[in-house]
Amino acid sequence: MTTTAQDLSTPEAALPRLPAHEVIYRQLRDLVLFGDLAPGEAVTIQGLSERLGAGMTPVREALRRLIAEGALVFQGNRRVSVPLLSADNISELILARQWVDPHLALRATERARLSDLNQLRALDDELDVAIARGDLRAYLELNYRFHKRLYEIAEAPILARMADGLWLRFGPSLRVVCGRMGTQNLPDKHKAMLEAMQARDSEAAARAIREDVIQGMEQVRQSLEQSGALC
Repeated sequence: MTTTAQDLSTPEAALPRLPAHEVIYRQLRDLVLFGDLAPGEAVTIQGLSERLGAGMTPVREALRRLIAEGALVFQGNRRVSVPLLSADNISELILARQWVDPHLALRATERARLSDLNQLRALDDELDVAIARGDLRAYLELNYRFHKRLYEIAEAPILARMADGLWLRFGPSLRVVCGRMGTQNLPDKHKAMLEAMQARDSEAAARAIREDVIQGMEQVRQSLEQSGALC
């Protein structure tokens, strides 16, 4: 039986009911993570409330959390925006990701079951389809879900939380870069990592994901530099 990425999600009926503020936080977080809110674009709290079909109170609470996480900045006059990245920001993100992601890949390789590897392969297969179709939003979501699943397999919640927080910092700019370059020009090292995980070669898996991170982040840096989008 072939596993698909759709099979990996828990049926909605089986999920615990989340508080309204948590639902709004996750929806708003996705808007940031996948670049629906462009870096530097100021949006009003009322506008976000209308966009999400939510009351002002849960939206304000979600915004406070995202501002604390560095994903948004308060602009005054009830406006917030996704911060623009600087050259120093990119350098820090590369440094942080090339440390934390390989550690998580190493741990995940040591702990992965066959079902875990099948789930990662299913996500990577769907990612390939999104790339071939030029489906930017699907690419962004599946690429994130692939890495997120790897973090979960690693069973290192503190490191996983660190890695996940870094995605909030560069995700919006990744959307901008992918929009300019197209999905066809976005190679990755996922298959090399999966082969290493299958062989239980944790060091090789860590090297593959490190190369994946550096390659992707350098593309972000170069594209933003060329467009003059770095602040």
